Amino acid sequence: MKRTFKTWGIVCAAIAMGAVLSTATGLAQARQGGAPGQQGGAAPPAAPNMDNVQINALHVQGNVWMLTGGGFNAAISVGNDGILVVDTMIAPLAEKLLAKIKEVGGNKPIRMIINTHSHADHVGGNVVVSSAGARIVAGNFAAQVGAGAGGSAQIIATENTERRLVEQQPPIAFVGMPTDTFFNESKEVFFNGEAVQLFFQPNAHTDGDLVVFFRKSDVVVAGDVYINTVFPIFMPAQGGSYQGILDALNNIIDLTVPAEKEEGGTYVIPGHGRVGDEADVVDFRDMATIVRDRFQDAIKRGLTLEQVKAAGLLKDFEGRFGAAEGFWTTNSFTEAVYTSLKPAAPAAPARSTQRR
Repeated sequence: MKRTFKTWGIVCAAIAMGAVLSTATGLAQARQGGAPGQQGGAAPPAAPNMDNVQINALHVQGNVWMLTGGGFNAAISVGNDGILVVDTMIAPLAEKLLAKIKEVGGNKPIRMIINTHSHADHVGGNVVVSSAGARIVAGNFAAQVGAGAGGSAQIIATENTERRLVEQQPPIAFVGMPTDTFFNESKEVFFNGEAVQLFFQPNAHTDGDLVVFFRKSDVVVAGDVYINTVFPIFMPAQGGSYQGILDALNNIIDLTVPAEKEEGGTYVIPGHGRVGDEADVVDFRDMATIVRDRFQDAIKRGLTLEQVKAAGLLKDFEGRFGAAEGFWTTNSFTEAVYTSLKPAAPAAPARSTQRR
């Protein structure tokens, strides 16, 4: 299935410490105004060829598995209730993802999908995966809606994620749209013998992000508010902000508890990159906080964007998190952070038209 979404956008062709963060974390951002520092309306890069990409599965702990391939991450919970899927990668990988889900989960039904946000590298496989599932429909409602009503999985997301999916062109098929949305701070479901908590992270990577906490399994699925291979990615044009990313990272740290010698314990599956634990998220949060403080100080001292670039405020982190090419370069990150943290200019006072 090769479907192109308007949100085919967040292209993360970033290379950090020898790790490639997908050459296609979304081509749609170019269609929604481009990456920071780029002219809007430019044609997006061609979709990458996924023919040779393999989906791999890693048992994290408890009920939770991490699925990864081509730089994209998803997660599944497998148990007596069936299979719960968190994010569905990109459309060209949908069939491969579904095959790996069935390989890990056996003949258990796919009951539920949770989308951490609206970008195509997280919802691209919704149609294929949902169509292969079956939600639980029972009681009088089953008689009212008919035999075919349970023929797809339930899809949960925030209201802002649903709104952005509705706005995209071409639209996603109805079977791939969220069926259950929420707008408050959290939502809870009980699945496979454990509480699963969904925490809304407002104005972080986008305006619709959530993180998923499997309480008994002790695993957090973070979506793109935590990507441990590049500088934090946030989309101002879609409601994202740098401070929102920091808030989300701190919220994840509040959920995590390390095991012996600060290693292990709660594991965190990022939107892209390797599985981590609390120490990894703390390390990333500390870097992001230092960057914020440096930029705020520079802005307070009246430095322009070009002066901030020349000052090399990211030099000590650039070797690990920076990129010279691709969508999220060190330069585009610098521009985005500066713009996000700089206070808005006060509105000019209205001129009175009253004659004196």
